[in-house]
Amino acid sequence: MQEPTEVVVVEDDPTVREAVGAYLRTHGYAVSSFGDGISARTALRDSIPDVVIVDRMLPGISGDELCRDLRSFSDVPIMLLTALGQVEDRIEGFEFGVDDYLAKPFSLRELLMRVGALVRRSQVTQAAVGEVRAGVFAIDPLRRRVWVRGDEIALTGREYDLLHFLVRSEGRPLGREEILREAWGWSFGEASTVTVHVRRLREKIEEDSRNPIHLRTEWGVGYRFSAEGDRS
Repeated sequence: MQEPTEVVVVEDDPTVREAVGAYLRTHGYAVSSFGDGISARTALRDSIPDVVIVDRMLPGISGDELCRDLRSFSDVPIMLLTALGQVEDRIEGFEFGVDDYLAKPFSLRELLMRVGALVRRSQVTQAAVGEVRAGVFAIDPLRRRVWVRGDEIALTGREYDLLHFLVRSEGRPLGREEILREAWGWSFGEASTVTVHVRRLREKIEEDSRNPIHLRTEWGVGYRFSAEGDRS
């Protein structure tokens, strides 16, 4: 019998925490809940679930800090719950490694769908086998590890998904909406999120991120990836 998918919910509002936990359990998930960042951090260092849902405003340590800590040792999918509605505030969440966000107030049905999408993407990646080599890049899909010019680099889950998609789409111009849809499985989202992740990825894969040769801007379209490097 297959084990249920494990979800950790970190939310200081007991009403929201209980509602999310009850709804997910109704749909077959195994849920553990925490009301503060410190106890959640301790638990997550002992055992990694399949998905983590984190409220940004937490007592003890913030959701931002909890996500940064979690990203230092795991690429588990993270969904951030935030009451902040501005685009820049949401983008900031991606800066410290979250995979998705949901602004309060939110629909429990939408949260369920987003959790399901995170789980499916993670399962597809884990099922992939065989090292991928392209130019100066080597990717191990099973362990989600990446080497550039022989050196291993550390990527967040979202950055890894982006690079893997770029390698598979080498040489083809890619719009931001296509990247949102095909790399991350989003049917909607902020195109500016792609811009943030491209910048962060360039800092890790380019020898000079201000003059990229692998991940170049395709003006009027989006981006184009070259594994060997395009110096033209």
